[in-house]
Amino acid sequence: MVQNRTDWMFAIGVALVAISAYVIASPVSPTPQAELYLSQFGYLSPKYRNPTSGNLVDQDTWEKAIMEFQSFAGLNVTGELDGETLELMSLPRCGVKDKVGFGSDTRSKRYALQGSRWKVKDLTYRISKYPRRLDRLAVDKEIAKAFGVWSEYTDLRFTPKKTGAVHIDIRFEENEHGDGDPFDGPGGTLAHAYFPVYGGDAHFDDAEQWTIDKPRGTNLFQVAAHEFGHSLGLSHSDVRSALMAPFYRGYDPVFRLDSDDVQGIQALYGPKTRNAAGGGAGGGSLPPTRSPKPKAPTELDSELCASPKIDAVFNTADGSTYAFKGDKYYKLTENAIAEGYPKKISDGWPGLPGNIDAAFTYKNGKTYFFQGTKYWRYQGRQVDGEYPKEISEGFTGVPDHLDAAMVWGGNGKIYFYKGSKFWRFDPLKRPPVKSTYPKPISNWEGVPNNIDAALQYTNGYTYFFKDDKYYRFNDRTFTVDQSDPSFPRPTAHWWYGCKNTPSTFNTLGNVRLQKSDEHPDDITNLILDAGK
Repeated sequence: MVQNRTDWMFAIGVALVAISAYVIASPVSPTPQAELYLSQFGYLSPKYRNPTSGNLVDQDTWEKAIMEFQSFAGLNVTGELDGETLELMSLPRCGVKDKVGFGSDTRSKRYALQGSRWKVKDLTYRISKYPRRLDRLAVDKEIAKAFGVWSEYTDLRFTPKKTGAVHIDIRFEENEHGDGDPFDGPGGTLAHAYFPVYGGDAHFDDAEQWTIDKPRGTNLFQVAAHEFGHSLGLSHSDVRSALMAPFYRGYDPVFRLDSDDVQGIQALYGPKTRNAAGGGAGGGSLPPTRSPKPKAPTELDSELCASPKIDAVFNTADGSTYAFKGDKYYKLTENAIAEGYPKKISDGWPGLPGNIDAAFTYKNGKTYFFQGTKYWRYQGRQVDGEYPKEISEGFTGVPDHLDAAMVWGGNGKIYFYKGSKFWRFDPLKRPPVKSTYPKPISNWEGVPNNIDAALQYTNGYTYFFKDDKYYRFNDRTFTVDQSDPSFPRPTAHWWYGCKNTPSTFNTLGNVRLQKSDEHPDDITNLILDAGK
């Protein structure tokens, strides 16, 4: 039986305050609360789960467990129980272990599969016990919506039943509820679910303040969608932007399933091939890994092909990718420039000037643009308030005249780059930029100084752009990715689909043309782990 985590989460909070008042990076010795956490979620042996059992963890085992948790959570891997690690341990989260499945060493498969799946694609469910504080019809709607997250990208169909046997039983319970894994009251563990081999049932802690379409409390839809991922066979992902990441990230009014989640569920059940009526091809699957032959750019595209250097690149809330250059913008598909581009920035984002320095879309769905000493905030294509404003006012601690900016998937924080340095900005902290910043860009091993743009792309990779080159960054090893062809690669060929442009650089940084006897599709049909 697990002891009540509310008490020890309070203890972790006290320890966090104390350590912050001292030195945030100072190590903390093993504590019963941290040992319980690490054993409960798969980083330490279950024998350490009972702090009164007398089992003592040795230093090497302790440091390895901390390092594995930090690596999984996207923290600096120090092997020390520092303030950031304690803070993450105190967050509300899913009760399923992090280390139960198998994953892949490549960044395109950061998702983990538990190893079991349903043998049928038409599944039934029932809410056998409702939450005490929510309307039943509203709960029915949210639960159906949560299942719909997964049916959008697969041929899975979910049907509610009031009587008879069902595949997935859903219950809202408190404390001990018959499965040997008791809930712990508000905060801590929010819910847990069982993989298909164990029945697929999902249990939610009814002591939580479950809410629907509100920023306060705990959002029922988001937690339910996460738990149903377990019910279908997905383990926790170490991609912080993924739905299957274990930590509750707060209400997201612009919810969008991460590509990591989509790849995981389609690895189990295949892509969508039928529409809602049951026939025809569905539209939810990701593009195949094999890259189709790029389209030849139009005459309008020739400017970007001739001069691939860009000012900024970013994703919008709906998953579209745009590159800015001068007073024009280009929409990028998986491997080319979309037809009909470029267009005027002032037409696409009324009130926004050209020659943008940097841009990113935050998890609130709003896009931020930076130029010189000022920044603009847009909701979709409309300016969101009285802008421009001074960077020094809205982003305290961040310099003017930036080179690039992005929201990094490793931890969900905002990173700014200028010259040879970078700054990490966390809007939830005071101050939002720690006194230890700026730090050298060389910490991002293999990334050059004076970059032009940075992007956390929809395939989960991090990309850096400079001049006519781009670098793909491996968040797991924290280095530029090792691949064939090697990085950096020519942006014009791989991102813009420009015709008759080189696909690689030689060791001196000069472009390398395709061999004349090479089939024209050989390069573009390379099966790469992310397509770029």
